[in-house]
Amino acid sequence: MHLPKRFFLLLALLPIFATTLSMAEVTPDSATLARQRLQFQAAYQAAQRAPGDAWRKLSVGLENYPLYPYLELAGLQQRSELDRATVDAYLKAWANSLPAHLLRDAYLVQLAKRGLWQDFLDHYETSKNRELRCDELQARIALGKTPSYGDEIEPLWLSASATPAACDAVFAWARAQGSLQSKQLWQRLDLAAAANNAELTGNLAAQLPVSERDDGERIAASLRDPAANLGKAETWPDTSRARDAIAYGLSRLAKKNSEAAETLWAKLGDKFKFESSQRGRILHALALYRASSFAPDALARLDALPAEFGDDATREWRVRLALSAQNWADALAALDSLSDTQKADPRWRYLRARMLMKLERNSEANALFAAVAREPNYFGFLAADRAQLPYAVCPLQIAANTSAQAQLNGLPGLQRAFEFQSLGRLKEARREWDFTLADLALEQRRIAAEIANQRGWYDRAVFAFAHGEELRLYDLRFPLALKNEVETNSRDTGIDPAWTYGIIRAESAWMTDAHSGADAYGLMQLLPGTAARLAKAQKSSYRNAADLYDPATNIALGTRYLSNMSARFDGRTWLATAAYNAGPEAVDRWVAQRGTLDPDIFVETIPYRETREYVSSVLAFSVIYDWRLNQTALPLSSRLALALNPGAPPATETPPRKQMSCPLPEVPVITPAPADGKTGATQ
Repeated sequence: MHLPKRFFLLLALLPIFATTLSMAEVTPDSATLARQRLQFQAAYQAAQRAPGDAWRKLSVGLENYPLYPYLELAGLQQRSELDRATVDAYLKAWANSLPAHLLRDAYLVQLAKRGLWQDFLDHYETSKNRELRCDELQARIALGKTPSYGDEIEPLWLSASATPAACDAVFAWARAQGSLQSKQLWQRLDLAAAANNAELTGNLAAQLPVSERDDGERIAASLRDPAANLGKAETWPDTSRARDAIAYGLSRLAKKNSEAAETLWAKLGDKFKFESSQRGRILHALALYRASSFAPDALARLDALPAEFGDDATREWRVRLALSAQNWADALAALDSLSDTQKADPRWRYLRARMLMKLERNSEANALFAAVAREPNYFGFLAADRAQLPYAVCPLQIAANTSAQAQLNGLPGLQRAFEFQSLGRLKEARREWDFTLADLALEQRRIAAEIANQRGWYDRAVFAFAHGEELRLYDLRFPLALKNEVETNSRDTGIDPAWTYGIIRAESAWMTDAHSGADAYGLMQLLPGTAARLAKAQKSSYRNAADLYDPATNIALGTRYLSNMSARFDGRTWLATAAYNAGPEAVDRWVAQRGTLDPDIFVETIPYRETREYVSSVLAFSVIYDWRLNQTALPLSSRLALALNPGAPPATETPPRKQMSCPLPEVPVITPAPADGKTGATQ
């Protein structure tokens, strides 16, 4: 078997690397660990690519290295057939560990393919893996142990997404038993259609009885190409399923092209006798997407929507339409019509105060601003500026507990997670982290996240602390990481470092290897094409998308792009932030349509929910990072160039910086779990 040159290079470097370490006067422990890491990588490549147990010779001395179990795992995973004795020995040696869990799953898949059902059941443990769950059902069927359709098969069947191929045999058995008939097929087809899953809808339609197949395929076609298929709908019979096809198709088309959906509805609305639920689905989609496109008939569409089909989304858009028209009285009335849950949201409370101010009901507005100002978020900061109050930032600290930290550092699972992180293998690191933390108590998970933060693995705390009082762990949730890179590149490109930090926090949550579905990479989530153009313009080194996983490269190019957006929108931070997320062309359209609105109101009329929330998050994060960097913060209202006094122009001078103040009586401390808490359940 051919091995890559890198493999032999790693082998050759082992003695050289050890010599270099001794010359560098590192401690014996760090020298040993560095040697082990290099040795592990050589052995791991051998386990993955060389035949047999060649890796064992290369792994001598690594028996106590945290990642040692992954060497044998890699070797075993290369075998086309695993034998029971070898698997059982590994599972015993590394019981309750992630490597054992991974080997068990791989072995179970092999057993299922080989039809060794008793061995499968002997090794199966309750799993969330749908493939293994279906294999387990198939094993029981093969051994004459009849599963329950309602309790075990139906939960797998009633899915709006495709199921693993392993489930096909189970569903075929259920069909033969009479449990899966036309009714159940239609149940799942409706779920798939409601989720706009055209492929699954089509697959299910093909399984319907011949007499019903056209109805199902009509729905699938309406999802695949609603405009083309619904153009033929006037020739369809007026049946319930034909009306379903129209309702599903129009709902999908309205999101893509609300005007085309309106035109088709005008042709079909009176031709078919739609049931209330079908008509409601159509009217809701038309109202929602006409409103979000700010169409001339948007308000009329919302008015035509029967009350029973209105929801939080349509109620919110009634507010936004009134805001865009600068009809403050209608906006206030729309705010009054929100649900109780919506009314409690700081977004709508702040906007209510703004409408009261617009209507010169200042005493009511000021009282509401003061109440909202107690919240440490975008709307709370804006309200604090209006009420001339400090920002309600109440830091929370985790009390030091060296014994608890030492105990957690001793957990093999966390040791493996941290070692993978040190090697830059972040996917494997997160997998070990998630597996280990699932068995820890809440307070121990908090301490583990703090340890990760100390090791420079910043995203663990960001994801760990997302609820309740933990939101106040600002030093962990908003790390001042890569400070030199952020401040130097921000200064060189003429932007605020706190803004750069806010973008990083919102874009990647400090995951250096973040890769989005839109093909954006790294800390500041840059597209490869954009990065290439930026690198060429500033004559910097850039080879391919993988370079964007390097924080220094990513920040250098990301700050340049952010600076470009700032220049394009004349330093208007809120517009540049929106452009960073949605693209400058979209922002140009919105400014042309509603650019005269006050900036805070303009942000609320951004059509894309993701971008609305992105802008508010980035600006709030910028305030928090400004405070972390400087102990005070530039007012959020100044980042939005807001005139706080009615009729006054936006300030041209830098306003006084904001102080932070905790409105609570004291700053609490999270006390970690005792040293003898729940630990050690996983290897």
